Amino acid sequence: MSSLAPLSQTEITPRAVETDTLADLALIYQPDVNVCVARRRITPGISSFVSRLLLGARHFEYELRVGPGRPPVERLLPGDIQSLPGAEAWLTDVEYLVGLFRDLFEADDLGLRLRTLDKAMCPRFHVDRVPVRLICTYGGAGTEWLPETAVSRDKLGHGACGQADEDSGLLLDPGAIRAMPAFAIGLLKGELWDGNQGRGAVHRSPRPTPRYPRRLLLTLDLL
Repeated sequence: MSSLAPLSQTEITPRAVETDTLADLALIYQPDVNVCVARRRITPGISSFVSRLLLGARHFEYELRVGPGRPPVERLLPGDIQSLPGAEAWLTDVEYLVGLFRDLFEADDLGLRLRTLDKAMCPRFHVDRVPVRLICTYGGAGTEWLPETAVSRDKLGHGACGQADEDSGLLLDPGAIRAMPAFAIGLLKGELWDGNQGRGAVHRSPRPTPRYPRRLLLTLDLL
């Protein structure tokens, strides 16, 4: 009796998972999943704190290398900011994300970045040369990404010949662009994930809008 041969990595079509269940983030280990987005309920106290940060003139850009043990998340905020209502709850949530990422990938050496942004940091669709990255937009517009059926990968990078995403032919379906909601936990599988070469999650930074002129972005990477 004959049996079907398993699909090779090149024959697998990447897919995305959007869910309200945090446990579904483990689906990133599935060979055909390159995007996992877990929506979370927005906590009013944290939301008010983040809104206050984004309304202020101060710019934040911090990096932390996180090893074993409790992450020193309080280093992300100046002392005068730590006393604001909601700051402690926000720091607790950041610590939670570190623990989740650490447990999910069984890693103790992580890189954390926190930024306030008033322009698109990476305005063109691209893939990352990392194994996997966690993204959480605490306030403002969320990271945009494309389903596999909506992207022409040969137009990424130099293949676009300098043209904008909307003109290069990269977007097979402009209406299919997805955006991560505020507070959602996003996992983007990159080109360095074992077996994922040529299938990294295609994403970009959102452009500022009158409604969302600034954003507070946190990312976590494996080191």
